Amino acid sequence: MTATLDAPVARRPHEPLRISRGLALFVIWAGGAAVLALWWKDTTFVVGLDGWLTNAGRITGLLAGYLVVVLLALMARVPALERGVGTDQLARWHAMAGRYTVSLAVAHTLLIIWGYAVTAHTNVVHETGGLLTTYPDVLMATVATGLLVAVGVASARAARRRLRYETWHFIHLYTYLAVALAFSHQFSTGADFVTNRPARLLWAAMYIAVAALLFWFRLVRPVAQGLRHRMRVVEVRRESSDTVSVWLTGRHLEELGAEPGQFFRWRFLARGMWWAANPYSLSAPPRPDLLRITVKAAGDHSRALAAVRPGTPVLAEGPFGAFTAARRRQRNVLLLAGGVGITPLRALFESLPGGPGEVTLVYRARNAGEVVFRDELEWIAGHRGARVHYLLGRRGRGRRADPLNPVALDRLVPGLRGHDVYVCGPPGMTHQARRALRQAGVPRRQIHHESFTF
Repeated sequence: MTATLDAPVARRPHEPLRISRGLALFVIWAGGAAVLALWWKDTTFVVGLDGWLTNAGRITGLLAGYLVVVLLALMARVPALERGVGTDQLARWHAMAGRYTVSLAVAHTLLIIWGYAVTAHTNVVHETGGLLTTYPDVLMATVATGLLVAVGVASARAARRRLRYETWHFIHLYTYLAVALAFSHQFSTGADFVTNRPARLLWAAMYIAVAALLFWFRLVRPVAQGLRHRMRVVEVRRESSDTVSVWLTGRHLEELGAEPGQFFRWRFLARGMWWAANPYSLSAPPRPDLLRITVKAAGDHSRALAAVRPGTPVLAEGPFGAFTAARRRQRNVLLLAGGVGITPLRALFESLPGGPGEVTLVYRARNAGEVVFRDELEWIAGHRGARVHYLLGRRGRGRRADPLNPVALDRLVPGLRGHDVYVCGPPGMTHQARRALRQAGVPRRQIHHESFTF
């Protein structure tokens, strides 16, 4: 490739649609502003402590009702969002919005009870009982708030470390129940909807639209895709003591539009595995008749893959993710992998356009036994004139003891500041590598990363 990559390339007609981060954030913030405008329009004045408390409860309730829709939309697996924003970034937005949603829902409950208690000149305990027994749908809304709090607790970092992916995923399904329970409460007692028919219609349309997205992209599309492509396992090959590659074939795989660096959510229709759809990256550039994923044993599902038999049917949902060549803006590229993070970078290492010396792979592992694809990586490096470096050993004490420090990286990769850098690996390694790259002078916009967290 000789073309300059200093400027973004215009989207060609056959390329998939991508919604940028900027546009997605603008829509989210604009929606929040519209929610506040709704409250402002319906509020002529605020007087007294009870008025301030009650209206603060109205605002927090409206924002919680809006943000829970944003939460669902971010995880609806809309391809344009997944490709433009990236699954990793969407997950971070989802986690942040989730914390705000739970906080707002709890604040709404407490403020409304307090405000009504002040108005009725009673205590909050008595008022709580009155709200639960006399106001329509308040009991269901209370249960919904409790479910949101439970999901929020399960999503806390300390809890996630102790939960399997499947357990965490199952708990999150209660979010749908919480939304369903709270929806009617908003119309039956919400001051901004009881007498405002246009607001009711718009609010309902927002919920229905997101429900339609979820139904289409998380149910209809995966089933239709499975029937169309008829994927099945061809071979399971052991790459190391705890890592296997799974080769899959099917019909019309080119129609998937998969790109190196992306992942699918795979559902292997075998005993004990069919109910879970887990995300695994492509570890080789996709072919019209063949896909490959590589998985390290880190849980029940990933360990079970080593025993999957050829011929096992597979449902693949995707492709997802924006960790692709489309992010590239510089001629020179550094691929920085840690552990099993080599999987998407192995596919990019083979497929990224570039002349001799323009693509470099740095592979971080604790020991030689953890290195996978070594023969493949050496062949790719020799075939295309790329460079590959292996950084082995456990992390030592002190900043310079670990090879992922700014001085060592700058020495290992000449002209590091002028590289696009793709980083993929465990959370600790990814965080450390990004910090070292910034300290080495690599602009933030040139650092693209993907982590393995849920």
